[in-house]
Amino acid sequence: MKINSVYSQAFRKFGCILSGYDVSGLMLKLSEKEKPAEGTVYEAGDEDLESLAIAHDFSINAYGGMAVQVGYCNGNNTKLNALEYHRGSEINIPESDIVLLLASLQDVKDNKIDSSKVEAFSIPGHTVVRIYETTLHFAPCNGISKSGISKDGFRVVIVLPLGTNLDKPEITEKNPEDKLLWASNKWLIAHPDSKPAQNGAFAGITGKNIDILHDIK
Repeated sequence: MKINSVYSQAFRKFGCILSGYDVSGLMLKLSEKEKPAEGTVYEAGDEDLESLAIAHDFSINAYGGMAVQVGYCNGNNTKLNALEYHRGSEINIPESDIVLLLASLQDVKDNKIDSSKVEAFSIPGHTVVRIYETTLHFAPCNGISKSGISKDGFRVVIVLPLGTNLDKPEITEKNPEDKLLWASNKWLIAHPDSKPAQNGAFAGITGKNIDILHDIK
């Protein structure tokens, strides 16, 4: 599996780079947040991050005045495990280099997708990346350099429409997609060998559970 640059032509169907934002203060606040040595921690909204002026800028400029939440995903991860999507774009801003594993919602058939459809992209630290709502994604992976995969893990700011990833609403299933609803504004497809699948998420990823320790060239 080849790793591409977020600046490559291959990324254009999945998202884009947002310029014009000074994220230095945001990254300073992010550096104070917990980073587990194993696994990941996710906070949908963090008061320290949301108190910064840039949070308002994201709301007005990036989301056209919509209410947003500014949180983070920190930790260590090298596996695909699952793919999710939302109604509305997601902004990722890593503290240091990361890898994102991405696929297209259009490749989901009957709530299933083969992991061969997943592509890998390297994101440099402090880059403001918008992930389109039709892009499947999940937890970031550790960055890769010439010396190999980073053992320092990652910290990534996550901006989303307000209320995303909170408790799943009560739902009466009306169509097959409703089986994928895992949390508020979060539709999830898990790999059978993953923790989300063990916890009851729909196991619709076929093929290998990609692990960048072995599968990235």
